[in-house]
Amino acid sequence: MAKIWVLDTETKGTGAEMVPLEKAVGERKPRQEPVFVPRQAPERPAASPEPAPPHRFKVVDVVSGDVLAEGADARATVDLLREQRSVVDVRMYVWEPKPGKWRLLTLGEQKALWRFRRQERGGTPTACRP
Repeated sequence: MAKIWVLDTETKGTGAEMVPLEKAVGERKPRQEPVFVPRQAPERPAASPEPAPPHRFKVVDVVSGDVLAEGADARATVDLLREQRSVVDVRMYVWEPKPGKWRLLTLGEQKALWRFRRQERGGTPTACRP
């Protein structure tokens, strides 16, 4: 009598194999239910982080090396920039509290701050005008 062959897909490898029907039926193990492991919720911070302090700026004259302002707020810095001829005549720094040192502003950041000097107090920034 001829054997009946079936494709056994219960193998652990990358493929299946052909086995006699008797062997495939006799070896089958009952399937186990998957185990559900619930995720633990991440811990929430106890309090909201404190707001960042206002930026403090330092302005240094490029030619003489004189410190024109140190620890100035944004408004005082913009007022000081009104007296300068060009954005490249001064170096502008911002105080970074985490490392505790002055960081030189990039040229793009310096130009953004420089654009505010053209507006009057209380007006809209030049960059925001239509």
